[in-house]
Amino acid sequence: MEEQPTPENSQGIGKVMVICAWILAILMMTLFFSHWSKENHMNTKAKLVNVNGNLETLITRNAHNQYMVDGMINGQKVVFLLDTGATAVVIPGKIAKELNLKYGPQATANTAGGNVDVYQTWIDELVIGNIMLNHVSANINPAMNDDEILLGMSALRRLSFYQQGDNLVITTKKKEEDSE
Repeated sequence: MEEQPTPENSQGIGKVMVICAWILAILMMTLFFSHWSKENHMNTKAKLVNVNGNLETLITRNAHNQYMVDGMINGQKVVFLLDTGATAVVIPGKIAKELNLKYGPQATANTAGGNVDVYQTWIDELVIGNIMLNHVSANINPAMNDDEILLGMSALRRLSFYQQGDNLVITTKKKEEDSE
């Protein structure tokens, strides 16, 4: 004859099953929300908008209140994080290596985290949406481990931009504005 499980054993097995179900549910939710967060909160696609015959680049703010956008440096895809507090475009060392950028003279940069050694470089072509900038000064920061390039003022000062709701609208400056 088979032994019937005792009530104590049944309760113990039931508790283990409930715990396993909760662990599985938490893992599934973690995977779902991790994927959802990346897809919905890190919007990096620029939109092109026609305003009175002028093409403007529109970037939507992400859930972290940052403006991140896909772009290109010298024909290679990158992701930019707009940073009006950065004096120059700042490229993490690992990305600079992938882009085959030349390390120029060393300099010291003041950052929120303190002074860091950077190397000056030039970007032949920088593209965001329909905007192309040529010969942009930049810094390579070997200590920076981010996957984004800081789009600082060495590029941004050559553009006109304004915030409208959750969007940043960017256009190239008109020639008379650029010479000021």
